[in-house]
Amino acid sequence: MSEIESNLEKMGYRLPPPPPSAGNYLPANRSGNIMWLAGVGSRTADGGGTTGKLGSDLSVEEGYEAARWCAMNLLSRMKAELGDLDRVSRILKVVGMVNSAPDFTQQARVVDGASDLFVALYGDRGRHARSAPGMGALPGNTAVIVECVIEVAEE
Repeated sequence: MSEIESNLEKMGYRLPPPPPSAGNYLPANRSGNIMWLAGVGSRTADGGGTTGKLGSDLSVEEGYEAARWCAMNLLSRMKAELGDLDRVSRILKVVGMVNSAPDFTQQARVVDGASDLFVALYGDRGRHARSAPGMGALPGNTAVIVECVIEVAEE
């Protein structure tokens, strides 16, 4: 088991199965040592997920937890692509899209759920550039979708 997975277990988490693609796209695409990961929703280990709009249906705390599950799904995808989460040398960029009510303005706090997990697991290597836009709607009414770009360590 990788150091990162061991740290996840100490935090009380276990990686869910990697999410399948929901359309005609690659779940991950790599050029050299840079890998782009397609956006994933907040599917939990039991297959459920968080749906609804932040600011009307869901609290910031519920959105934060949804974003954390997005990060878990990204980690699962990274492991499926790389075989070992310790091969992630840096989290470079995170984009968290938040299904928002018109007057909701705390998207950054919601996406901290993903960012905080990456930093907790990878330390300074998990600190990243980020965008956290609010969206009028997301597929399946999912609460949050997060995508990221990572740097992969040489083998």
